[in-house]
Amino acid sequence: MATITANPPRLGLPGLLKRPAVRKLLLLALAAAILVPLADARWASGTWPGALTVDLSEPLAKASDWIIDNRDSHPLFLYFFGHVSNVVVIAVRAVYLTLLAIGWAGVTALGALVAWRVAGLKLALGTAAAFLACGLLGMWVPTMQTLALMVVAVLASVVVGALLGLAAGLSDRMDRALRPVLDTMQVMPAFAYLLPVVLVFGIGVPAAVLATVIYAAPPMARLTSLGLRGADKEVLEAVASLGSTARQRLLTARIPLARKELLLGVNQTIMMSLSMAVIAAVIGAGGLGDRVYQALASVDIGAALAAGIPIVLLAVVLDRVTGAAGDRLGAEPASGGRLGGLLALAGVVAVAVAGRLAGRLDWSDAWIVNIAEPVNRAVDWMTAHLYSGVPVIGGTADWAGHFTTWVLDPVRDGLQGLPWWSLLLIVAALAWVIGTWRTALTAVLAMAAIGVLGVWKPSLDTLSQVLAAVAVTLVVGFAVGIAAARSDRLERALRPVLDVFQTMPQFVYLIPVVALFGVGRAPAVAAAIVYALPAVVRITTQGLRQVDPAALEASGSLGATSWQQLRQVQLPLARPALLLAVNQGLVLVLAVVVIGGLVGGGALGYDVVFGLAQGDLATGLVAGVAIVCLGLMLDRVTQPTERRAKKGA
Repeated sequence: MATITANPPRLGLPGLLKRPAVRKLLLLALAAAILVPLADARWASGTWPGALTVDLSEPLAKASDWIIDNRDSHPLFLYFFGHVSNVVVIAVRAVYLTLLAIGWAGVTALGALVAWRVAGLKLALGTAAAFLACGLLGMWVPTMQTLALMVVAVLASVVVGALLGLAAGLSDRMDRALRPVLDTMQVMPAFAYLLPVVLVFGIGVPAAVLATVIYAAPPMARLTSLGLRGADKEVLEAVASLGSTARQRLLTARIPLARKELLLGVNQTIMMSLSMAVIAAVIGAGGLGDRVYQALASVDIGAALAAGIPIVLLAVVLDRVTGAAGDRLGAEPASGGRLGGLLALAGVVAVAVAGRLAGRLDWSDAWIVNIAEPVNRAVDWMTAHLYSGVPVIGGTADWAGHFTTWVLDPVRDGLQGLPWWSLLLIVAALAWVIGTWRTALTAVLAMAAIGVLGVWKPSLDTLSQVLAAVAVTLVVGFAVGIAAARSDRLERALRPVLDVFQTMPQFVYLIPVVALFGVGRAPAVAAAIVYALPAVVRITTQGLRQVDPAALEASGSLGATSWQQLRQVQLPLARPALLLAVNQGLVLVLAVVVIGGLVGGGALGYDVVFGLAQGDLATGLVAGVAIVCLGLMLDRVTQPTERRAKKGA
């Protein structure tokens, strides 16, 4: 039987030099041969030299003290930041009081009505059940606090993001200016957004809302710009031929044509706002996130789970409703028509009024189901029976200890033991081979900035956790993704699981790993793996399924086995998708590894938490900037640039 393999021609040195990657590495090796001896003679090898470190603690402390001292007197705070803070507080309080005034029955009925109009009866019943579950778990008031903060943050994020996207979609210059900013903001972990706003607004709701807006506005801006730029050229030319002005073309053609992208932007903004609103509990946002944070601080898994379940339910409901709205764009309402909608709205009003007249606005304590105690008893049982000492396989604590001893510690010690210049060379080589000299320069400067900030060792500790988590994520994610791509039944079974996991906020992933593994670096890595795995699986599956069927048919006609088709056809053709999976895995893992500072992850995450908790903003800000630099470096060494893709380098 014929095979599709053939002996490749042997390449001599001239043939190898024709490969762009080889030429790049040779040039880098030549530069290293000249520069490394000079650097070694001037600053020596080993850890980052102190002579190249800039101590920012004193100027940052002075800036922090100046802001604190002048927050109540300086015109900038009195007439700008002060007004912004007051508007945010008033808006959040107004929404919160409105939700309380409607009562639990009115809010549940209103949520079910919206879901029914958008997606039908099934989602309406699911929405009502989700709100009722929040009350049954004793989390009605915290849920309303989180929902009020989210409503204000989402509205502000959509407005800001739409305006930025409008400017980028209509102006090439603005698009070029905003693109690197949005790229950088996309790779920044959520924790990094907290410190700058705390410095200006202090601890509380205004800082939480502003941090959420900064975090959630970029996807709206990017998708708005993408939708406006992707509008059908023929339609725009037809509208222009009728003598319409630029404003008329925008309102009557470009924006309507971009409605799907705009709704997708709203969906992404809502999900990111919920994720950030939960994390912002660290800086006084209150609500469900605060309950989870306080429970994790006291290692009360039952209380954390009671607050975590409503977060997941809220995320799933919001994702399904906004996703259904995008799918049904331009169609008739899913149920009832206009008359049915009016009658349903009247019913919601009647339910709210009836609840007020009956004095049942607040969820009754008699209806609360206490799951904290049984969950904690289950955790105690697990600690006694599964935590350690299990025959043959060992317990979860044993696994965490072995993973720390055999993987995390060696990787961390290996990175910290490498000469500082060798890490810069490795970063430069990876970024240049996969991209251009500009991406390599950006990655090297980002890595060098970490050393200049004086947090070289803790950053390498964080990097070791990221690399270990990414290695496990990619091995498992690629294996599951390949299996799902080759089995329709498995893909259908995994789809709802991946959907739920991708909608869960980052904070929630800390709850089960603390219950299973306790606190430390291994639980932080485990949470990061679980958080990043769905994205890697989904991107891998999609990339393999999109391979040209003609290529598979051609290889099959030549007698290729299923394994040969996968290894020699599907994987090479799906290379861009696989690289994207690696990139997204790194970015998502970094986001949760940093949050792992709350459960003993240490390193940069601990510095951020310490800075927030102790008011040491200098330590927290330096760690936050280092996190951003680490994220930027990891993004550049794993994401091929457009120029490279066009040249086929």
